[in-house]
Amino acid sequence: MSEITSLYVHKVLSHVGGGVETRDLLESMGVPTDGTIDPKLMVAADQFYDFFATLAQRDPDGITLPLRIGATMKSDEYGAFGLAWKSAPNLRGSFVRSARYGHVLGNAETYSLEQGNDGWFFSLDKAGNTGPGMLLSNEASMSSVMTICQEVASQPFQQLGVFFKHGARGDPAVYEKHFNCPVHFNSGRDALLVSDESLDVPNKLGDETIAQFFDQHLEAELAKHAEPESLDKRVRMVVAKMLSEGVPTLSTVAGSLGMSARTLQRRLSDQEKSFQGLVDQARRELSQQLLRETNYSLAEIAFLTGFAEQSGFTRAFKRWAGETPRSYRLESQTGR
Repeated sequence: MSEITSLYVHKVLSHVGGGVETRDLLESMGVPTDGTIDPKLMVAADQFYDFFATLAQRDPDGITLPLRIGATMKSDEYGAFGLAWKSAPNLRGSFVRSARYGHVLGNAETYSLEQGNDGWFFSLDKAGNTGPGMLLSNEASMSSVMTICQEVASQPFQQLGVFFKHGARGDPAVYEKHFNCPVHFNSGRDALLVSDESLDVPNKLGDETIAQFFDQHLEAELAKHAEPESLDKRVRMVVAKMLSEGVPTLSTVAGSLGMSARTLQRRLSDQEKSFQGLVDQARRELSQQLLRETNYSLAEIAFLTGFAEQSGFTRAFKRWAGETPRSYRLESQTGR
């Protein structure tokens, strides 16, 4: 089930016009009505979208409600996720961390950074229904991304454009005044378009050491909330990143995932997986990718996949794929 942090619920509430009834909506979502805010408390995404749409109907100025909400977001309100964003060396690092750790705020939202012809798109995809509430939520998200970029960047931040999949809910000039840039509706994406120069501007409090500390915390949060069937994939990803320094130990990988070696071993055993089997799989997948997509020599690929000698890599690859690395590369290049 897709979920979203209840922090967003409270943000919506804080901007609804006075006299608007909200208690009934909070009770239906299981959110405390006494104002207690716990970002770790999740609500069903579809419930949140319905809640948002209902309040926009009740609010006297519903068209600007999501924009107003986004304009007041602060990085600190997102907990460790926001602190990782703020302490990243630059906005590129902030966006990359959002793509990696966005699911600690709920599994309904997925961010990505991809290059376009005129800059970089920082895009948002949301799971759930595509009704009015999701559209409002997307508008609030784009507004909050802009606001937090302006907060943390050491130079004035200005995106090149804002894109929405949906059509304008009112006068487009309202949106362009808020974002201070062209706003494109019915565009096929929900995103900010950002220049290379803006991405590389240092953050005011950027510190790689501090950012890495929060990275470790967020890795642990992801591991804690990961679906059981995805644990093996996470182990393979961690192993692949470490292979150039040698094959990592169980305890090293467990530490990167925020758990003890015993816990990792038990959880893998519960899924009828073995750590060594996943290490082999990670080495095989990485070696095949490098053979297909790079011009690295076989000796270099052997090193990058944790082998001390090319001969050991060749023997292992033949065991994995039933052919030599050279044959695999040739077949990949010729498309056979």
